[in-house]
Amino acid sequence: MNCRPARRIRRLRSGLLIGTAFLAGVATAPRAGLLDTPFGVASAFAESRGGRAEQRRLLTLFTDALALVHRDYVDPVTDKVLIENALGGMLTGLDPHSSYLNATAFRQMEAETKGAFGGLGIEVTQEDGLIKVVSRSDHAPAAKAGVKTGDIIIALDGRSVQSLTLDDAVDRMRGAPNTRITLTIRRAGVDKPLAISVLRQIIHIPVIDARLLAGGVGYVRLSEFTEPAEAGIRRAVRGLRAQSEGTLRALILDLRDNPGGLLDQAVAVASDFLNQGRIVSTRARHPEDSEHWDANGRDILGGLSMVVLINGGSASASEIVAGALQDHQRAVLLGTRSFGKGSVQTVSPLPDGGAVDLTTARYYTPSGRSIQALGITPDITVSESGKAARSFGDEREADLNHVLRASGVTDLLASPTRTDLSPIAKAIPSAPPADFPAFDPARPDETDFQLRQALAVAKALTIGKRISAN
Repeated sequence: MNCRPARRIRRLRSGLLIGTAFLAGVATAPRAGLLDTPFGVASAFAESRGGRAEQRRLLTLFTDALALVHRDYVDPVTDKVLIENALGGMLTGLDPHSSYLNATAFRQMEAETKGAFGGLGIEVTQEDGLIKVVSRSDHAPAAKAGVKTGDIIIALDGRSVQSLTLDDAVDRMRGAPNTRITLTIRRAGVDKPLAISVLRQIIHIPVIDARLLAGGVGYVRLSEFTEPAEAGIRRAVRGLRAQSEGTLRALILDLRDNPGGLLDQAVAVASDFLNQGRIVSTRARHPEDSEHWDANGRDILGGLSMVVLINGGSASASEIVAGALQDHQRAVLLGTRSFGKGSVQTVSPLPDGGAVDLTTARYYTPSGRSIQALGITPDITVSESGKAARSFGDEREADLNHVLRASGVTDLLASPTRTDLSPIAKAIPSAPPADFPAFDPARPDETDFQLRQALAVAKALTIGKRISAN
């Protein structure tokens, strides 16, 4: 990641990354910052709990297993394949977001954080041998073809993904522009697998979508926290003010299905709506490596009311922003509980051009809440559907294998009690009625139930402010 902490920490960390997945126009897992210098085996052993005799024994065990595979495996296999597989297993066995990146994956990760990449426009993770769509870019090829967040990919061009690593699956989904790939998908609520043909394209992530809604309420959707995110937010708000001819009354910030991204962008976006106060803090293994970030006093809305939309696909950087605005009672959160990805990864380049992506800290909201494996609970819970969909696979961080648990005395604190909510909050339905139309991306203002409720709350908050001002 490209965020620079105030000081370098153990292992020469110089950046943080906090997403949920990586990409092929596809993404695989939360990423973090870039390291200036690779760490060595000696420094790692120096911090090991075991003695040197135990370390030597374990290294001998590893080399014995390596020699056994070389000698007896049914097909010849190279040292490169074996060592990369070993590195991958060592890291993925720690938690869902630590991983080894070979040189190709590392270059792709660096390109993706800049907001442009090639492929399908989806972010994926792997669980139980299958590939799950964590998020999608709204205007990318996969979304246009009908792929949805939560879909489980079971085959690529008719070949099962069961025997593939996540990197292998991502590589197969990437390809030359204007070539096709068929994804076989298992979807909640659908009994038979779906075959969806997707035309690969160069993906330029349109991270901002903004428009003016009824009653002078602005709407801004932020799809990812890539490098253009904060600048895009500021441009969008300026554009809404101009479009409303100076009568902008409130803002809806849509972070649904936003998988996260760069920590510095999360801090900058939250700071755009706060005049002062803590935004986020991190707690690392070594207390001297813990850090915090504060707002710098520049609320670009000038105190106008805010509603933030979140759901189970809102993760990491999205949760930092939502948690900060909730703790400071700067915005009303509406939707469903977020993903619960509350850990920070550090990317450490290796001499061969690859990198280690290692979980190095947990992050905390201003009130001291860790949301790792817990998520952010909205102030007003509103489901997008009135039906309980059948669930396939993992829905949130807490469902993943080897999940990192929350840590600290304040981790289980509930969301702060709100005393500023308009009376309309009690009248907002928790789910759409049976006759509510199915969502139509061509008519989102009419068919997006959560957005309609957010608009009702935003208007009520605006009226409340007018009354109190008088």
